[in-house]
Amino acid sequence: MPKHNITVSLIGKDGNAFGILGSVQKALKNNGVEKVEIDAYLKEAMSGDYDHLLRTTMEWVEVA
Repeated sequence: MPKHNITVSLIGKDGNAFGILGSVQKALKNNGVEKVEIDAYLKEAMSGDYDHLLRTTMEWVEVA
């Protein structure tokens, strides 16, 4: 799981898994990350519960 030097603000997204997924997906895309890598993030992030989503997100991007 790659760590990108991309910061994603999750303010106002507390408890909203779809909001987090969308924000991270958009940030990755806007920073030139390839679709195959974005798909890998989404697959991993959605493979568990909400806490798993947060842990996976923090492994991929900087969270603000």
